[in-house]
Amino acid sequence: MISVIGLKNAGKTTLLVALAAELGRRKFRVMTIKHGSHPADMDQQGKDTWRHWHEGKAERVLMEAPHQRVLFERTREESDPVSLARRYLTGADIVLVEGFKRVPLPKIEVYRRVAGPKPIFDAGEHDPADWVAMVTDDADFRAPFPVYRFSDTAWLVTVANLAWDRAKILPP
Repeated sequence: MISVIGLKNAGKTTLLVALAAELGRRKFRVMTIKHGSHPADMDQQGKDTWRHWHEGKAERVLMEAPHQRVLFERTREESDPVSLARRYLTGADIVLVEGFKRVPLPKIEVYRRVAGPKPIFDAGEHDPADWVAMVTDDADFRAPFPVYRFSDTAWLVTVANLAWDRAKILPP
């Protein structure tokens, strides 16, 4: 497991999708976990599964469709990504996590100057060993871990190699 973190609108999803595609191209079984700041409502009002969930207040709703399955599950509290991966993502070669910046997972940070004045990484607060890399548009940013610029050539391949090499192995 490895986490892609960053400020809001920094490009976390874009980087995670690119990493997943690159690792998938290499024939790895890639699975992802997305941390959200608000409840997700991925169904359309009035549709059957929406009614099961909203009107019927079912604890779980599993929708099976050709080549796709979606599970809606009510929870009392948020789980950490390691517990979620153990429960739902068995068989993955690598799990890419978007968010969960406080969870002790190796981190790739995405930082764009338009998202905020400074990245999440702060040498005074964070252990640089927890960061695998930073991908940024800030030409002046320096860190004690690899820093790649969006303008660099082949940064995605290099970051994918680092992600694979530094991903946290889940204990049984």
